[in-house]
Amino acid sequence: MAEVQEHLQASLADRYRLDTEIGRGGMATVYLAQDLKHRRPVAVKILHPHLAANVGPERFHREVEIAARLTHPHILTLIDSGEAGGFLYYVMPYVQGESLRGRLTRERLLPIDDARRIARDVAAALGYAHTHGVVHRDIKPENVMLHEGEAMVTDFGIAKALSASEGEHLTQTGTAVGTPAYMSPEQASGDQELDGRSDIYSLGCMLYEMLTGEPPFTGPTVQAIIVRRFTEPARPVRALRPEVPEEMERALMRALARAPEERFAAAAEFAQALATPAGARTPPDGAPTTVTAQHRAVRSIAVLPFADMSSSKDQDYFCEGIAEEIINALTKVDALQVASRSSAFAFKGKNLDIRQVGEQLNVAAVMEGSVRKAGNRLRITAQLIKVADGYHLWSERYDRELEDVFAVQDEIAGSIVRALRVVLTEEQRRAIERPQTGNVEAYEFYLRGRQFFYQFREKGLQFARRMFSRAIEIDPAYARAYAGIADCSSQLYKYWDASAANLEQAESASRKALELAPDLAEAHAARGFALTLGGQHEQANREFETAIQLDPKLYEGYLYYANGRFAEGNLAEAVRLFERAAGVRTEDYQAPALAGLCYSGLGREPEARAAYEKAARAAERHIELNPDDPRAHYLGAIAWCRLGQVDKGLAWGDRALGLDPDDAGVLYNVACLNAVGGRPERALDLLEHAVENGFGHKEWIEHDPDLESLRSNTRYQALVNRL
Repeated sequence: MAEVQEHLQASLADRYRLDTEIGRGGMATVYLAQDLKHRRPVAVKILHPHLAANVGPERFHREVEIAARLTHPHILTLIDSGEAGGFLYYVMPYVQGESLRGRLTRERLLPIDDARRIARDVAAALGYAHTHGVVHRDIKPENVMLHEGEAMVTDFGIAKALSASEGEHLTQTGTAVGTPAYMSPEQASGDQELDGRSDIYSLGCMLYEMLTGEPPFTGPTVQAIIVRRFTEPARPVRALRPEVPEEMERALMRALARAPEERFAAAAEFAQALATPAGARTPPDGAPTTVTAQHRAVRSIAVLPFADMSSSKDQDYFCEGIAEEIINALTKVDALQVASRSSAFAFKGKNLDIRQVGEQLNVAAVMEGSVRKAGNRLRITAQLIKVADGYHLWSERYDRELEDVFAVQDEIAGSIVRALRVVLTEEQRRAIERPQTGNVEAYEFYLRGRQFFYQFREKGLQFARRMFSRAIEIDPAYARAYAGIADCSSQLYKYWDASAANLEQAESASRKALELAPDLAEAHAARGFALTLGGQHEQANREFETAIQLDPKLYEGYLYYANGRFAEGNLAEAVRLFERAAGVRTEDYQAPALAGLCYSGLGREPEARAAYEKAARAAERHIELNPDDPRAHYLGAIAWCRLGQVDKGLAWGDRALGLDPDDAGVLYNVACLNAVGGRPERALDLLEHAVENGFGHKEWIEHDPDLESLRSNTRYQALVNRL
C-alpha cells in the first residue's frame, strides 16, 4: 500500500502532495492532499485499478467534465480530474466535518428536524443537478458530507462514468454503480434509462435510515435485498418511530414508491413535502396574532412568492425573484405600504387562507400568482385579493416569450397600482418601469443570487456572490449584480472573513456599480457600506445620503448608514437612522434591536426599553414563521435580556448557537448577550471564538454598548489589540 502511494505521489508531484489516506471504499481510496498551485487542502480520490482499467480515461473524463459544471451550495464541486501513472483520479475541495455515514454510526437515529434538514439540503442539490441533466446514481450516506450544519453531496458524475463498464445492474462484488440498500428498483433491474426519480428513491432510503436506524430493505446478500425491494413494501416509518409526523411519513413513502411514475416528479417537490407542516400558530405568550380592521392601511399590500407550476419544479429562484421585483417596484409608490420580502416570503408553502395572511401581515390586499416555464415559453398568472372579504380586485394571465418577463413585471405592478386606485407621479411611473438588464439569462443568475443573499449565512453569501459574478459574465454592464457582489463581500468581511481580498472586492465592485449606474440607489448604498468598512466614513456618509435621496424607501440605505455611524461612535446619529429604517420596514426586528442598543449607549433608558420591546415582539413573530433563523434568535435574545427577562434571553441565545454553532456573527452576538446577562467569562470565550472564526470589525467591537462590562478585562483588551 505504501508503494502504491509513493507511485501515485511521484506521478502527481507537479500538482498535488498526498499527505494521508482518509478513506477507502469499494470504488476509490481518498487522500488528504495539498493543491500546490493554489496552496489549499483538497481531497484526491483515486479509482481502484480494476475500475480504472474497465472504464477508460476518455469516458471517465467526459462524465466528470459534465459534473464539474454543477455549482450549488449543497454540492461538493469537482475541481479537477486526470490520469497519473495508470490511475484515474478526481479532486474535490477538502471540507472539515464528517460523512452522514459517520454520524449515523455514532448516533444511529437522528433527531427528526436534523433528518428533515439534511434530506431537504440533498433534495435541493439533486433538483439542481437534474435540471442540468445529471443523475447522481449513488445517493447514500457515504456520499453526503456534513459541514458547518449543512449537507453537501459528493461524487456527482462518478457513477455515470463507471456505468459504461459495470452496467446499471448490481454485481456480486458490490463495486458496480449504486449501493444495494439505496438502489431504486429500476436501477437494480437495469432495464430502463434512469432519470431523477431514481435519485429521489435513493434519497428516500437514506431518510428512512436517518429516522429508523436502518434502510427500508436489508438482507444478507445482494440478491436478498433486491428480492425484498421488488416483493415487499417498506415498513411504515411510524410503526418504528411513532413521533415522526404523519406528513413526513407520507412524503417518504411516496418517494419509496416502486414505480417511478408514483414518486415525486422532481426533487423540489419532495423537499417541499418535507417542509415543516403548515398551519397557523399562536405566539409563545399565548396571545393570538390578530389585527383589527381599523388598524389596517387602506392602500397596503403583500406580494407572496409565486408558485412554481413548471413540470420539473426547478424555478423556485425565478418565482421568488419575480415577486421580489414587483415588491421593489411597488415600494417606489409613496401612497402604498408594501410588506417586506422577508415578511411576505415567510408564508411560502403554507396552506393559509389569504385573509389569514392579510391579517398577520397587516395589509388590505394580497397578491399571489404562479409561474410555468417551459423552454422559452413563460406563463405567469397573478391575482390581487382583498383581505376583508376574499374577493378578487384584479387577475390576469400572461402567455409570453421568456424575454418578455420584464414587460410582464411592469404590467403586473401597474395593474396593482390601478386596482388600488393609486395615482402615480411621472417619476414613480419611470421608477416602476425601469429595467436593470435586458438579458434574461443574466437576470436569472441575478435572481439566484438574491435568493441566497437573504439567508444571511456565510455559505449562502459566497454562493450569491458567485451567481452575481455569472450574471456579470453574461451582461458586463449589469450594475445591480456588481452592487450585489459588493454587498456580499462587505457582509462576509464584517461577519465572517475580515480578509483584504473581501474588502478589496467590496470596494472595486461598488465602484464599478456606480460607474455603470450613477443614479442607482443600491449602488450608492453598496459603495457606502464598502467605504465604511475601509474607515472612510466621510465619503461613505455622502454615498448613503445620495442613496436615500434617490430612493427614500431603501431599507438597506438606512441600515448600512446607521451601522456606519455606529462604527464611528456617533450613537445619536445612528439611532436616528435605525429608527428611519424601522419606519420603512415596520415589521422588522433588526433595526429596533440596534436602535435599542444605541439608546442604551446614550443612557436614554425609557426609549431603549420601548425599542427593545418592539424588537422582541417582532423577532417573536418572525421566528413563528422562520424557526431556523439564528439572527432573529440572537437579536431577540439581547432584547429580552435588556428587558429583564435574562433566562428567556439566554435560552434564545442557546437556540441561536444550536442553529449555527460556528458562525462568527452568531458567536459575536451571543457573546454580547452573555455580557449583558452577567456572564463575562462565557462572553469572552464566545468573543474569542467569534474572532477566530473571522469576525474582525474592530470599530464595532470598540463601540458596542453590550460589551461595556468587559472593557476593563485584560482578555478583552488583549483581543482588541490583536485585531
